Amino acid sequence: MPFNSFTVGTAVTPTVIETYISHYVNRKPLAQKPTAHISYHEGLKLIRQFLLYASHHTVEDIQHFTSQWVPCPHWVKVDEVTIPSISIGKAAEALQSQLGPKGIQQVGGKTWWQWRREGGQLNADWIEMRGDYNERVRKGHQAKRIMLYVHGGAYFFGSVDEHRYQLQRHARKLKARVFARTLTYDAIARYRLAPQFPFPCGLLDCLAAYLHLLTLHDPSEIVLAGDSAGGGMIVSMLVVLRDQALSLPAGAILISPWVDLTHSFPSVAGDGSLDYIPAHGFLHRPSDSWPPPNVDDMERIAMGAVEKAVGEHLTKGANSEKTKKAKEEAIQGFSVNHNPEGTNPRENVHNPAGTEYAGERPGNTIPGPGHNLSIMLDGNLVEIKDQIQMYATNQLISHPLVSPILQASLGGLPPLLILTGGGEMLRDEQIYLAHKAANPGKYPPGQAYLDEHPAARETISKWKGTDVVLQVWDDLCHVGPTLSFTRPAKFMYRSIAQFGAWALARAQKTEIEILDDDEVSIISSGSDSDSSDETANEKLGANGKLTDSHIGKAGDPLPPFRHHMIRERVSRHGLIYPLDPPSSLPALQMPASEIGVIKPGPVLKWMDAKQQWDTKYAREKRAVQKRRAKEMAQGYDTFGDDEAPPPSALAGRRRKNMPKEEKRKKSMGMSLWSLWGSSHDEKTASGILAASGAGARKVDDSARRDARSRSHRRTVTDTGQTTSYQDKIVDPVDEHTTVAEVLKKKEMSSNLEPQGHLYTPEQPSPNYQDHLTADDAFTRVDSASTRPVKGNVTYPFKLAKPEDDRNVNASTATLTGAQGVVSKKASQNDVKASG
Repeated sequence: MPFNSFTVGTAVTPTVIETYISHYVNRKPLAQKPTAHISYHEGLKLIRQFLLYASHHTVEDIQHFTSQWVPCPHWVKVDEVTIPSISIGKAAEALQSQLGPKGIQQVGGKTWWQWRREGGQLNADWIEMRGDYNERVRKGHQAKRIMLYVHGGAYFFGSVDEHRYQLQRHARKLKARVFARTLTYDAIARYRLAPQFPFPCGLLDCLAAYLHLLTLHDPSEIVLAGDSAGGGMIVSMLVVLRDQALSLPAGAILISPWVDLTHSFPSVAGDGSLDYIPAHGFLHRPSDSWPPPNVDDMERIAMGAVEKAVGEHLTKGANSEKTKKAKEEAIQGFSVNHNPEGTNPRENVHNPAGTEYAGERPGNTIPGPGHNLSIMLDGNLVEIKDQIQMYATNQLISHPLVSPILQASLGGLPPLLILTGGGEMLRDEQIYLAHKAANPGKYPPGQAYLDEHPAARETISKWKGTDVVLQVWDDLCHVGPTLSFTRPAKFMYRSIAQFGAWALARAQKTEIEILDDDEVSIISSGSDSDSSDETANEKLGANGKLTDSHIGKAGDPLPPFRHHMIRERVSRHGLIYPLDPPSSLPALQMPASEIGVIKPGPVLKWMDAKQQWDTKYAREKRAVQKRRAKEMAQGYDTFGDDEAPPPSALAGRRRKNMPKEEKRKKSMGMSLWSLWGSSHDEKTASGILAASGAGARKVDDSARRDARSRSHRRTVTDTGQTTSYQDKIVDPVDEHTTVAEVLKKKEMSSNLEPQGHLYTPEQPSPNYQDHLTADDAFTRVDSASTRPVKGNVTYPFKLAKPEDDRNVNASTATLTGAQGVVSKKASQNDVKASG
């Protein structure tokens, strides 16, 4: 069956109808979860069904479908550019230096991953709101807010067209230009996808794009962002830039980053009931691209014995059991040894890596060169032969640039925002990533990794902790912003814009003006399943305490970092609670020796699903094996004796007169999905015009920005939130601190040089108590408390009552007057008394 908009629509429509009916018939189990919203519930089930349907088609099918051309909205400006070869060359040099001689040998050389098809080039798209572009041109300003975005898709599918509705939302919220490279499998345009272009092809292209941006913009004007596999790619990029002494960006935003391709954390072993990612991983119908031949296949092909392997050498009178066994061996991607010699499975199956008896456990559970992965399952030794992940071979999935969770240190990076779905399968590795970056010394790699990379021992303590904002969103799925039409996604986009503006303001040491569209937001104005009672009940956290702390709006300041971290748990309504302490998070209880070690749970799920695929598509796999054998007999073009591309790499299968890839076609299904995802942005932009009295103009009207009310714009500054500055204030301010002590501490801290931060009007001078006026009144950041906050200092007294409240007592009047903070009413009374 073909893979197009009609067949996909036919496959997902029953799920959409069933979800709609069940949502309202059986609503009780959905209460207090994101699926309480019908739009979220429908979106989650739709993506899950799409991925299931796609798994019964080839990798090329889903690549073609998700890379189809989608029309750009008229209110968004898109320009395509080509990354110059000089930037690609510099990126290749940096990557070779980072890999080193050993790493180059492990990836199979230093040339094949730089290869592109004839006429191939690395392209990228500039995406910007047309109104922002027109305003910038009229004023003659150069863009100083650049977001370099790397989208996800498990490294093997997706495109800028598929993600444009998300990218334009980022551009609108941050008033930025988004620079995005789409992942393509043909290398004719833009950046290359696995499995045809495995690691390190994609990393090279991303580095080249960033180095190109550095020729156009200062690094302080750039923030990096990525979701899922794109988030993992961003982390690897930052490590290379750091280690090669290249300019780092202002910050990075990681949306559900995939940073552990070994699936070694506990959450991956779950059933994924709140997520849309297949619990067994990604499996597809066999094709020329996937799965690649394993070691046994390569040996058979090289010997010209494929016919023998599939059983065709057997005579007609041969035993049918032997024929069946021969065919199974040819298509099965793993072998099972029911009687492993020299071991007692019952005694060793429960000995995890790193324990006293781990050395007695049979199998190779730590990925590495020179051996297949193997693991004990139910007393049997299972050897995994087929490649599991499309991005890298089984021997390379633990490489620190493939699974950056295994980096020796993630310190010394620019500030990070990590958004994690509480219901996603990759949750634990993202939580671990945040804490490892903030405290590198506490979360070093295991001994096996250090033995493999001896130089890493010095790196652990080389870099200071990275400042990290970690937000774990209750029960949310993988990459929540994908469902951009839902309320939880709205809060996530808001959080991303808040952090991005702060990171840019901090790096540029200036103020950043940002749009505040909350009052006219279509999603803010109502909910399809919300009630005030639900929201009120949700304010009562798990600890029994009420909260009114809400996800920051555009322009709101970040709270101060503590030990290089801001740790938050966020509800579907955007309410913020403290994240559970590290001691209660499963991800942080794993010993270092277990990180990067394959586990029985994920392997069992993968094997069960793979057996079904191998049986169902055995004929297709045998046909692929025959075709590959024929091609090898004809011969491939080589790069030289020192080059050995991975089996899936198209570079290793080059030959003359290779067929050209089909041109991209317009997709009705992708266009409808993009229209659904971007409808909120168009309506919100129109609402802003209406609220500012601009009338019913088109959203691309060149004068619309000038017509906006200033009330829709807010100013963002860095007020010294990061730990490098806050740690200098040794003694904290608490409820026992007197006003005099607070002022003395503030004066002492003001005399210190804040590294990398800017003094702003929000940070009072050492003698600021002599200059405060009514306009400088204390601001309250947490309405659950009545204690005032000014300049990151919480004062140990209550706020004065509102001026229209006539019940002002002597105590509050004394407090507001004695320290120089005089309300308007108090000022008027003083004037009358003096008159």
